[in-house]
Amino acid sequence: MHKLGSALLIAAGMTLAPLGQALAAEDQHKIAVLIPGKHDDNGFMQAAYRGYEKIKAELDVNASYVSNISATSDPALLTEAMRKLAQEGPDLIIAHGGQCNGPAEIVSKEFPDIRFVVIQGHVQGPNLSSYVVRQEDSAWLAGALAGLTTRTDVVGHISGAWPQPGLIGRAAFYDGVKHVNPDAKFLTWFTGDLDNTDINAQAAAAEIGQGADVIYTMLNAGRQGVIDEIKSHDGKVRHIGNVSDWTQVDTSFVGSAVADASVAILNAARDFTTGQWQPDQITEIGLGQGDVVKLTLAEDVSPEIRQQLDELAAKLISGEIRINTSYEGPEFNPATGEFVPQSFKEELKAKS
Repeated sequence: MHKLGSALLIAAGMTLAPLGQALAAEDQHKIAVLIPGKHDDNGFMQAAYRGYEKIKAELDVNASYVSNISATSDPALLTEAMRKLAQEGPDLIIAHGGQCNGPAEIVSKEFPDIRFVVIQGHVQGPNLSSYVVRQEDSAWLAGALAGLTTRTDVVGHISGAWPQPGLIGRAAFYDGVKHVNPDAKFLTWFTGDLDNTDINAQAAAAEIGQGADVIYTMLNAGRQGVIDEIKSHDGKVRHIGNVSDWTQVDTSFVGSAVADASVAILNAARDFTTGQWQPDQITEIGLGQGDVVKLTLAEDVSPEIRQQLDELAAKLISGEIRINTSYEGPEFNPATGEFVPQSFKEELKAKS
C-alpha cells in the first residue's frame, strides 16, 4: 500500500510538473521585439538583438523577436510586420528605430489592448510611448572630433535611411564640426540602404575624392563597405562609427559615437514588468548618465584633443552648449559629385 501510494504521488508529480510549468508560462508577460533590419548587422539593429538577449537573461518573461523586414525602412512593410506581430497577442511590442514611428502610430490604434514602445522614437499615445537614447549627444562630440582631427578641413557623413533620429544625429554631428572648425566643408549623403556595402562604399569613395579625410557613418551592415574603402587609402582617411565602440574593431576608426540602444530596450521591458511603464511618454537617456551615451577614442588621439573633448562634453552636460538638431544645408550627391537640395532625397525615397 505504501509503495502504491508512493507510485501514485510520483505519477501525480510527473503530471502536475508540466501543468505547473504551463500555468507559469501563461502568467508570464509576452514581449515581442521588432527589429527592422538584420539582427546581426554589427550596428544599430544588432543593438536591438542585444536588448532582446538582455530581456531573456534578466527578466522572467516570454520574449520573442522578428527581424530582417526592410533594409530600406519601407513603412508599408514595417506596418504590416508590426500588425502581424500584434495579431499574435503579445502584451508589449518594442519596435526598434525611428522608422517605426509611423507604423506604431497606426498599429497601436488598431490594437488598443497591446502596449507599444518605439526605441529612438518620438511618438506618444494612449498605449504608446518612446524610449530614446540621445545619440545626438555622442554624435555632436563625434563632429567635434572630426573638426579637430581633419587635416583637409573636409568632413564627410554617410547614412542609409531617413528616420528622424538619423536626421537629428546628422544635424548634431554637423553642429559639432562647426563648433570647433567653422571653416570645415561638410559632405553629407543618405544612400537609401543601411545594409548595401557597395553603394555605401561608392559614397565614401566620392566623398574622399572631394577631399574628405574623416567620415562619420550611421549605417548597419553597409558600414563594412565604407571600412574597406577607407582602409584602401593607407591611413590617410579616418572613420568615426556609431552605436557601439568601433575603435575596438578596426584601427581605421579614430572614434565612435556610442549610443547603446540595447539599454533602452531592456529599460522599456523592465518598466513594463514592474508596472512603471507609462503611456504617452518619451523617456530619454543621455550623456552623463552612465556609459550608455559617450564618445570613444582611438589610442592615437592626442592628449590635447582628448582634453578639449572632455571640456566640450562637460559643457553639453551642463547645458552651456545646446545642440542644434536641424540641418538645412545641401547634400552631396556621390553619383554626380554635385551638391543638391535636401528635397532631392525625396526622389530616392520614392525609388527605395
